[in-house]
Amino acid sequence: MITPPLYIRTPMYENPAINARLNRRVFLKMECYQPTGSFKARGIGALCRRAVEAGQTALISSSGGNAGYSAAYAGRVLGVPVTVVVPESTGTTARQRIESEGAEVIVHGAAWDDADALARKLVEERGAAYIHPFDNPAIWDGHATLIDEAAEQCPKPDLVIVAVGGGGLLCGVLEGMHRHAWADVPVIAVETRGAASFAASIASGTLETLPAITSIASTLGAKTVTPKALDWTTKHTIAPVVVGDSSAVSACLQFADDMRVVVEPACGAALSLVYDNAALLRGAKNVLVIVCGGAGVTYEQLKTYEQELSGVRRGRQDGVTDANSATQTVKLPSS
Repeated sequence: MITPPLYIRTPMYENPAINARLNRRVFLKMECYQPTGSFKARGIGALCRRAVEAGQTALISSSGGNAGYSAAYAGRVLGVPVTVVVPESTGTTARQRIESEGAEVIVHGAAWDDADALARKLVEERGAAYIHPFDNPAIWDGHATLIDEAAEQCPKPDLVIVAVGGGGLLCGVLEGMHRHAWADVPVIAVETRGAASFAASIASGTLETLPAITSIASTLGAKTVTPKALDWTTKHTIAPVVVGDSSAVSACLQFADDMRVVVEPACGAALSLVYDNAALLRGAKNVLVIVCGGAGVTYEQLKTYEQELSGVRRGRQDGVTDANSATQTVKLPSS
């Protein structure tokens, strides 16, 4: 039986207002337009299809939201039942969207790592296929297809910006870049403060596990990134940047005004370099931003986050804290 594709070829846009404001070309790879609202449709879809083609009749995923949504979507299209275990931090919107695809949703634990432990136990008990949200070569292969498309849609960039949670998207982006002769293009890997396990790992030179996830960008909430992400730092120029929650939310709201699209704060972390932290772009004239998307938030929720974080912003203005700005200095090739 022929099944429909589990992801679409997404457009590459330039926004004249953004380009004029930054005096450079910013290419926006709009993964937010995937059927499930995020890039996860590519890699998770690839892993789910591989499992079903190998004879698996049920899928079990752990997820902060978007991976589970993509697994549920893939399962419906492929005709197999799906169970998604999410942590308590996964919002109602994300849970409802997973359930709308016909999947069973189980809420367990404070963070994704807790949910994942239960998912692995259920896999053993039920004999189902385990769908990891970010740590699998099939997932990276799937995510790399967005660079296959980007290489046809825009000139070779001077810089690529990508948000990092567990590191699956980063691994896929780098895989794609290396097969399209972009190995010399630096990557800025952006996380939010309170979910910055990749930056911590780069700083120490070994995989670090955060004690807890304290960022509102819950879909970046992996306490430990995939080892493959850290391995890539030995093969490619990757600059870690950590931004505040308020910076990520502000970028989401400005992006909604510019592009009429709502994305999660996890995506806003990467977009913040286009808005609040553009100084980090320095000599890059052509910048590719992976707009990873996210379907677990509404515009009203973003406005609520903005109000809740307003005290942090006031503190920054008073010189008390610097919660909005990035904490790393990025060295880029001169133009």
